[in-house]
Amino acid sequence: MRAKLEATARSATAGFRDVQRARIILACARGASSVAVAREVGCDEHTVRTWRKRFCQCSSTLALEDRSRSGRPPTVTVEDRCEVIKLACRRPEEKPAGRKTHVPFRDVWTLASLRDALEREVGVNLSCSEVGRILRSEGLRPHKMQLWLHSPDPHFREKVRRICRLYLQPPVGAHVLCVDEKTSIQALSRKHPTTAPRPGRAGRREFEYVRHNTRALIASFDVATGKVFGQCRARRTGNDLSDFMDALALKYPTGEVHIVWDNLNIHNGEKWDEFSRRHGGRFHFVYTPLHASWVNQIEIWFGILQRRLLRYGEFNNVGELSARIEGFIEHWNLFEAHPFRWTFRGRFSHHPEQHAA
Repeated sequence: MRAKLEATARSATAGFRDVQRARIILACARGASSVAVAREVGCDEHTVRTWRKRFCQCSSTLALEDRSRSGRPPTVTVEDRCEVIKLACRRPEEKPAGRKTHVPFRDVWTLASLRDALEREVGVNLSCSEVGRILRSEGLRPHKMQLWLHSPDPHFREKVRRICRLYLQPPVGAHVLCVDEKTSIQALSRKHPTTAPRPGRAGRREFEYVRHNTRALIASFDVATGKVFGQCRARRTGNDLSDFMDALALKYPTGEVHIVWDNLNIHNGEKWDEFSRRHGGRFHFVYTPLHASWVNQIEIWFGILQRRLLRYGEFNNVGELSARIEGFIEHWNLFEAHPFRWTFRGRFSHHPEQHAA
């Protein structure tokens, strides 16, 4: 007991009240008077007498903890809180079973609509702030919505696991490349110049823009090295893709090549079997499940390109847009290329489609 009190009294991380109470008990154990202890510890004499009495009654460090207090009686019953939670977990347009009234259609709940529905359906009258406190205490945010996309592919698991094995355990000497197209990249310029940020003020960007046509980027991402090979083209057609794949075959002249891409119509057909035969049968095409583009690592790199170049970039023509994209690819390959750390192993802890959000 004494060792624990002494450790608490010396602690630099314990709470101030715990340290003070431990010092009070240790000083009292030395036989000092309440006045002397109060002077030594730096507190009121009444505080010393209170904790001396509690410790003598219990003789345990639990006596130095605050006692539970009843607090103000609750004004909202448990039943009313449950009604708020039940209502918030229901879609606004759903009609409760067995009731004639129902909530008018809304996309998502608001505090005001929840309050009105609670009064109309249950007869409970609460303020918006009280409804908000109940929701926060339960971690409910009914006004927040997340998007997800269901994959109807019956072989979803098998396809995803095959792709993950290629990422994590590629065949010896083989190249694993993720290929896809980023279409409709707009060459936009602003009607007025963008101003740079200054201390205490964000940069300012003109809302109106001028559109100078679009370009499509066809690119591959090397899973082992992180290097990108891409071409900007006016359109994304089967011929454009065939030309790109011929250039890709020249870039990887030896070894097996596994191409991971989606189920777009120009990615399918006998011409890709013929393409592989023309290159010695080295190319193997692996298709992602339907609505599962998140498995393709080139999509991660497209996100980097969008955030760093395209989102706030200004381009006076499509030639400038293509040059800037190709310049970014060159910069990436020279200074920033790295393989992505792929942590997903193809095993699902719950329904697999939730991973395809």
